This record gives sequence, structure tokens and C-alpha cells, in this order.
Amino acid sequence: MRIVILGAAAGGGFPQWNCNCGGCRRARAGDPAAKPRTQSSLAVSADGERWVLLNASPDLRQQILANPALHPRHGARHSPIGAVVLTNADVDHIIGLIDLREGHPFSLYATPEIQDVLAANPVFGVLNPALVSRRPLALNGPVEIDTPTGPSGLSVEMFPVPGKVALFLESEGMRLDQETGHTVGLELRANGRRVVYVPGCARVSDALFNRMHGADVVFFDGTVWHDDEMQAAGVGTKTGRRMGHLPIAGPDGSLAALQHLRAGRKILIHINNTNPILLDDSPERAALAAAGWEVAEDGREVTP
Repeated sequence: MRIVILGAAAGGGFPQWNCNCGGCRRARAGDPAAKPRTQSSLAVSADGERWVLLNASPDLRQQILANPALHPRHGARHSPIGAVVLTNADVDHIIGLIDLREGHPFSLYATPEIQDVLAANPVFGVLNPALVSRRPLALNGPVEIDTPTGPSGLSVEMFPVPGKVALFLESEGMRLDQETGHTVGLELRANGRRVVYVPGCARVSDALFNRMHGADVVFFDGTVWHDDEMQAAGVGTKTGRRMGHLPIAGPDGSLAALQHLRAGRKILIHINNTNPILLDDSPERAALAAAGWEVAEDGREVTP
């Protein structure tokens, strides 16, 4: 199994276009310890020929251009991208679908709840239904990922993760850590390897911990270090928890909740521009490394 990190940042990327926090300033200045990152997405392949996207960020076109494994190879029109799998309907995970509208066949996997969100928005009608097969997936059941050119060699199982609906679907009083088909994690298997991908998580439940334990690679939500860091930086009013993301630090943060997690590699992804772990020289990055965690970087290939 090959995994390419297409984008490692949360919505807005790093540096974010309108953010003047210290980290974004360093990234714009070309500081090598503040590497720019695009918005969160992975590409996975069992054979190096057929590739599956895990989420489709607004930066997808740029990400495809930056990764030769996703370039056309045969004939006048071609792409090795054969399927897309979505973990939620947040803007930073679905807008890239519009970049895939130029007459290319692929399979689109998501829960019925996420498929309904796409179906209700007419802009996604640009995906020709004669070419794009929308495949609703039930939770907690492994399915072989199929592509228009044949089986991908990958299986995927969607499972509920504590979280919330997309921002544009929120209503007053809605729970921020419900376990429904609106926020899911993915368990991928191929060639005897197991990878778990959880880019958004509001709470580490026992079921989630057990799902991740023993995996060859775990990608986990690294959105914010402190729950109130956006407020402290003066760039936002919401906390991490209000956005449906468990902070990393603190006695009830993900680092503590996952201190006994055993996995071949543990990688934080979907990282907000205010999070100090984006800075190679920060004490927060050193603390993560001491605890056995890596920080995702665009373009990095991970082989389980």
C-alpha cells in the first residue's frame, strides 16, 4: 500500500490567506521551519496504478500537479484517480470534487448522509452521473473499492467518529460530538496492511481507540494544540471543541487520551494554521516527537 499526503492543513491551509499570526508570517517569509501546507487530503493505492483520494480539498488541482503519481499517463485523456472517499461534508473536504468535473469517470464513496448533502447542492451536478458513480456506504462494514477500470485492491470500512455536521448545516443547540454518518473515520486494508484515517474527531471513545490500536498507520485529527488557541491569537472566536475538534494538549486532550495507543506510525493531520506543531522548532513539536507522533507534511509518501 502506498499513501501520499496531498494536504496536511485544516481549512484555509498554511499560511491562511487572511491570517497574520506568527506562524503564517513565518511561512510567507519562506522560513524553512514553517513549511506551507495545503488543505487536508490523502491519496492511497494498492498497486501504484489505481489511486483513491481520501477527501477532495479545495486545493486538489494544485495537489495533483505537485504529485506525479496522479498525473495522466495514457492517451489524450486519462487520470489514475479511480475513486474518492469522503469522511464528512465540510467545505474543505468536498469542494475539490468540482475540479474532477472534466469528463473523467470515478467512483464516489460516502455515507448516505454525506451523499444527501451533495445531492441537495446543485453545484455538484457538474459531476456527470453517467461517469461518476455515487455509492452510499453503510457504517461498520468493509467494502472493496471499485474503480471504472477495475478493482482497486483496497477495502474500506467507514465507522462513526464523535463529531458534528458540516458548518453550513449547523443549527442552534446541535450536539458537537454525536456519532452519526456525518463524521466518519476510514479503516483501509490492502496487502496485509491496515491504515486508519480520522481527520476530524471531537472525542476519543473506547470504540475509536480500539479501532486504531494495532494499526500499521494512524492518521489522526491534529487541528488545534490548545482548545482556545484561535481566541488567544486574536484570529477567531471559536474553540477547537466548538468546531468539533478535540485539542491535542491538556489532561483531556488527544495526546493524553492516546498515550497508550500502539501503532506502527502515528501521524497528526488536518492542522490549523494557528497550531504551533506546524513549526519544526517549536516546543510543542518536540513534545509530540517525544510521545511518538509525527506531523503530516504535503508530498510525503508513507509506506505502511
